Amino acid sequence: MSKTLKLIKLDPWLEPNAGDIENRFNRFNDRLLEIEHDHGSLLKFADGYNYFGINYDSARKGWTYREWAPLASELFLFGDFNGWRRFTHPMVKNNYGVWEIFLDEKTYKDSFTHGSKVKVLVNSPAGIRERIPAYIKRVEQDDETKNFTGQVWIPGKYDWQQDNFKLKLSDPLFIYESHVGMAQEKEGTGTYKEFSENILPRIKNLGYNAIQLMAIMEHPYYGSFGYHVSNFFAPSSRFGTPEELKDLIREAHKMGIAVIMDVVHSHTVKNILEGLNEFDGSDCQYFHSGDRGLHPQWDSKLFDYGKREVLRFLLSNLKYWMKEFHFDGFRFDGVGSMMYYHHGNEPIDDRNKYFTLGVEYDAITYLQLANQLVHSINKHCITIAEDVTGMPGLCAPVNDGGIGFDYRLGMGIPDFWIKLLEDQKDEDWSIEEIWHVLNDRLPYVKTIAYCESHDQALVGDKTIAFRLMDKDMYFHMSVNDTTLVVERGIALHKMIRLITIALGGQAYLNFMGNEFGHPEWIDFPREGNEWSYKHARRQWSLADDNQLRYFFLQDFDIAMIKLAGKYNLLSDNFAQQLNADEENKTLVFAKSDLVFVFNFHPVNAIPEYEFFVNNPGKYRIILNTDNAEFGGLARIDETIDYFSTYDSGRNINLLKIYNTNRTAIVLKRID
Repeated sequence: MSKTLKLIKLDPWLEPNAGDIENRFNRFNDRLLEIEHDHGSLLKFADGYNYFGINYDSARKGWTYREWAPLASELFLFGDFNGWRRFTHPMVKNNYGVWEIFLDEKTYKDSFTHGSKVKVLVNSPAGIRERIPAYIKRVEQDDETKNFTGQVWIPGKYDWQQDNFKLKLSDPLFIYESHVGMAQEKEGTGTYKEFSENILPRIKNLGYNAIQLMAIMEHPYYGSFGYHVSNFFAPSSRFGTPEELKDLIREAHKMGIAVIMDVVHSHTVKNILEGLNEFDGSDCQYFHSGDRGLHPQWDSKLFDYGKREVLRFLLSNLKYWMKEFHFDGFRFDGVGSMMYYHHGNEPIDDRNKYFTLGVEYDAITYLQLANQLVHSINKHCITIAEDVTGMPGLCAPVNDGGIGFDYRLGMGIPDFWIKLLEDQKDEDWSIEEIWHVLNDRLPYVKTIAYCESHDQALVGDKTIAFRLMDKDMYFHMSVNDTTLVVERGIALHKMIRLITIALGGQAYLNFMGNEFGHPEWIDFPREGNEWSYKHARRQWSLADDNQLRYFFLQDFDIAMIKLAGKYNLLSDNFAQQLNADEENKTLVFAKSDLVFVFNFHPVNAIPEYEFFVNNPGKYRIILNTDNAEFGGLARIDETIDYFSTYDSGRNINLLKIYNTNRTAIVLKRID
């Protein structure tokens, strides 16, 4: 049996498509062999950032600039170094469509300097256009025109000698999704330095051991949340210099925090002045030509992953961020969009739609190559796929017939909570449905569970806290003032987070501020809000004020993460259901030698509530959402020990508790 069919052994449902999975692996292997034949290895192929763009040539004593632009007729480098004369420095084209110019250090040492500005003039059938080099490592935006200009960035070697951090793949993964620009409380754009100084210590204190950084690659429109990338090798200059980003990562590593990059290789901005669109004058250099090269929902351009130089560009981009910035992993945006011609917008109602009908083969091969590359560079690196389609083998090793990701995002979970809160009364919630949704995954597919991310916080949507409490959050969050709305909201906010982390997957993600129920949506500066930063920031002072109820939610999050880490809650794949009581909206399950009791009922509090447990003995509460320290009603005496009783007739062990409404408790057997 072929080694790629290990995926079939894991999932017999795939047996009818064994040949398709074999073909998928063969396409990957054929492409890999081509790359190895022509370039020596995949690692060398991904060294494109050291060949293209501006690089110092120590042998020739000067700087070489190279650009792939096969259909252009002329290229000229110009900038500060030549007084912005557009035609004085022509580039020479080779047989592979690569243009080159060399500037010797002796002549240009005083003008072609660190921070000096450059552009490339491209003459093509589309006309003469000023462009930014595709592999540029730093761009700067003009405050008045808002246009970007490339910069020569040669600051000297960065000192990584003290950075020996390695992500332990065996450790639980608690991810704090973050946006550097909106991470500060001020009404303005935050910086890498401010994030290092002000936010990293918060994340450490909360107990999260990884951050997922959004909007790192340069993007012309701030409000795109970084998802319309223009310059793939340039860290966003809005937040500071590349070296300040490196400082941020190094500081995170000192704290034991891994740094994951939200990488956008699924599409790119359509802009002509910035980015790659029509770089050599054609619409098919980096992208598919015509309508196939346009994303219908995102108003952006789609890569042609079948082209060798597109693969080199994107794979080199991954290696660049790992080698030059020490990122510990990538969250690949829009994987579901990449893998299908319909971009994941059609139902997968036929098994063949995963393998033949509407599948973008070249994109899948790219993702396999990307995972192969990333894990060969750093075996401690992790990759995360944003995909809701359920592509078979998404998180299986490439050599087993899979696509190679370590984790997938459990995107159905936040969608479920939103629908539940929007459409149903509390008393109508189905306990079995909650159980089913949170356990709806294959055992070999590692899933990142989350209640909400940045997606749910954007203007036009609502966070869970805002859905629960709405305008009451503005007027009744004082510890001396409450309403039934706030009381319900605080109780359910804690319960939703706890049951999600307990059941939803093998890792957990939270968007910054949601741990304390941040009250406001995210709305970046734009003409429609008079370019205000009021809603593009995080109000940490709310959680720091012990006269406001937000700190209760934050303190509970700290306790929840601590419990999940201490008892290896994420290492156990599935929990064991002990009781599902629809009448009292109570769910009881066992996981990691702990017993969880969730009572979602709005009013039913049941004394002497009895349920089955696996092991006899004495049990004690180790976490209680109703604890006054977490803003609860303090109805449960946590000093009480609970002793199991044996039912000889049914040959089971039973435990009795006071099962208070809108409460979750966690019990541990201590004897």
